[in-house]
Amino acid sequence: MEIINQTNRTMLFEEINPEKLDLITIVGDVKGIDSLSDEKIKEINEHLLVRSFDEFLDKFSPTVYSFFNAANQKVMYTLKKPEGIPDDMISEIMVNQHNDFLKMLFTLIDTKRSQGITNVDFKFENLLDMISPKKVMDDIRQVRKEIHYLYGQYEKLDDGDPKKLDMGDKLNAMFEEASQNYNNVMAMLPLAIEDIKTRLLLGGTQEENGGEPVQIGMLTIGESGELKIVEAPKSDSQELMLLDENSSNGLTTVFEEDYNSISESPSNYVQDLVVRTFVPLPAVQAEVKVELEIQNYNTYLEFYKNAKDDFVKTVKPLVEKILGVKMFFDQYATKNKGMLPTLLVANAKLDMLVKSSNIPRLETFLNTVNSKNDFSDTIWFGIVPSIELETAGKVKVSRQRFQGNEKVVKQEGYSMESLSMLLQVVKDYKIQMFFNFESGEDTTFNSMATSGIDKYIDKCAPLVRREYSEFAVPCVPNFTIIPKEKSGVIIDSKMLKTENGAALSKEKEDILKLWIEGVYVGAAYVAAGLVAAYQCPEYLRGAFKTINKDYPGVRFDIEAGDNSLRMVTTMAKEITGFTNKIKDSINRKNFGFVFSSENAQLQDKDIRRITVYKARSMALAEDGFDSIYKTLVSTYIERILRYQTGDFKHENIVRFFSNNPSSQKSRWLGSRGFVNSIIHDGDDMSYVIDEKSNMCHIDLVFNGNVKNLEVMITKGTSPVKA
Repeated sequence: MEIINQTNRTMLFEEINPEKLDLITIVGDVKGIDSLSDEKIKEINEHLLVRSFDEFLDKFSPTVYSFFNAANQKVMYTLKKPEGIPDDMISEIMVNQHNDFLKMLFTLIDTKRSQGITNVDFKFENLLDMISPKKVMDDIRQVRKEIHYLYGQYEKLDDGDPKKLDMGDKLNAMFEEASQNYNNVMAMLPLAIEDIKTRLLLGGTQEENGGEPVQIGMLTIGESGELKIVEAPKSDSQELMLLDENSSNGLTTVFEEDYNSISESPSNYVQDLVVRTFVPLPAVQAEVKVELEIQNYNTYLEFYKNAKDDFVKTVKPLVEKILGVKMFFDQYATKNKGMLPTLLVANAKLDMLVKSSNIPRLETFLNTVNSKNDFSDTIWFGIVPSIELETAGKVKVSRQRFQGNEKVVKQEGYSMESLSMLLQVVKDYKIQMFFNFESGEDTTFNSMATSGIDKYIDKCAPLVRREYSEFAVPCVPNFTIIPKEKSGVIIDSKMLKTENGAALSKEKEDILKLWIEGVYVGAAYVAAGLVAAYQCPEYLRGAFKTINKDYPGVRFDIEAGDNSLRMVTTMAKEITGFTNKIKDSINRKNFGFVFSSENAQLQDKDIRRITVYKARSMALAEDGFDSIYKTLVSTYIERILRYQTGDFKHENIVRFFSNNPSSQKSRWLGSRGFVNSIIHDGDDMSYVIDEKSNMCHIDLVFNGNVKNLEVMITKGTSPVKA
């Protein structure tokens, strides 16, 4: 570990935010140069390298851009900043931890993980309504509660008291967060929707009082002793009771001033809305125009539903990438941090990276970080999500008798040709590429449980028997966060005018619902995340007792023994398992990095997570395809050999493999018996030097299977002593 201090830096070949810098741009023109300067590598790391999910969100700040189209009265959303529209007409929606859609997905993943329930039994609808106005309002109520609490404390303290100043800082931060939405009409809509409901139905939701109007009354005993509730005497205007949260007029003034100073085009309606939202008063004297309010409510609701619908459809591909990165980092679930997995995000589309004009830039970068005897920036793994998987043609319908799927513009995946081009480049730099097929119904656990893995094998056929085959790792199946058929979100019901005021409609057609159409995460993110995680000796120590802290997990074979049950992913089970026929087929073909959602036990404990079933590349072996660890070990040994022999000097190679107790081979043989030993029992290393061709042929034996490694010898001047 002193020589090679990390074996898990991973490169993501995907675009996250087109407005941020990308690898091609930073590398720049490379005519006539073989390697980039240290300053340039430092700059690349500054912009593109992340060590955690939070740092990823911070550096790439994934964003959706929105603007209003007066021609069709709609909100338009796009992932690229629209050109030709003034900046002050464009709203930037940050897709980060505070975004309600992403928050809902994180909660869903965590809940599913803690419950360990399969997709069929999991109650998705209980969590999906987190993006409804009601739940958005719940979050605001929590903020409101904290503001009131802090403001109460703040008011009690004397001016100049250091504690008061600390409280002031906290209040400033909370007001800053609350005020971010004053100019965002879309963010104010859920408030307006819930506000009208509060004022017309006194906070009554459908569940609580069936949307009945409320008249405040008093309990009395009549003349004959009968018990009845009579309507309380009212003043001329309709009096609205709102929650009393010991708010003070002080806060009302603060919010009014805050709104008016920040808002670009202040409106009294929105000002009152902000104040009512954050400072509910015990009783408000206000005239309510019921019909107008109902009309506003229904317009807002419809607009909100349509805008949310369009937003979800636009943001979904971006959200799936963000979730992928989160899942990559999540796999490293250990308290004792050691060799942290790091991710270098190219931030460019694969097609762009493999253009003939850009390949020299990519090669120069990889040559700089992967062809030196300094291994701190070496890239070991790569992730390519979303390779196109054509499916059989659909039946052409001449006449639509029933409502079918609308023709959705499909997210572009990457072609097999682009992947081959990339593999052609990275094979020289020994980077193992984890790739998965585009996400959707056809690449889930469910689909694989019914139709097997043949379609994947057929699709990957062009990658077999190539120089780069051992560096291509197809990962299947993809993970389902929300299944398509369970992705409906009820926004709310329309409001109707009744004799006594207003009520929420109970008619089915008046319930507004949007469909997310399923959310999925590419298998390559999880596969690369897990392999990067078990490179760390500290991570392995969490599951095994015999760990050598001096070696990375390059020789760790996740398929051996019960390793796959000890090194589980953080993903919850999705199905009850594959049939024996499908499992026999997977075992017979030994293809790909295959995840499994099976019932299993380890030391009398149920495994409720998804585990690894196979970990193979596209290189052919006697029993199908070859294990990924063999390529990793041979890359590791070659890099150590180059370092210790001064770029493969003849006499140093002889010393490296000699039986001298201090030789590297002897040290490796002497430290067998650990889970992460470089040479295991049954393994061996031998070499033959061919003087004529100046080549050293190294045979690495893994459990009886031989893997060849060839290196070019540098001739020394002194005669060789064995």
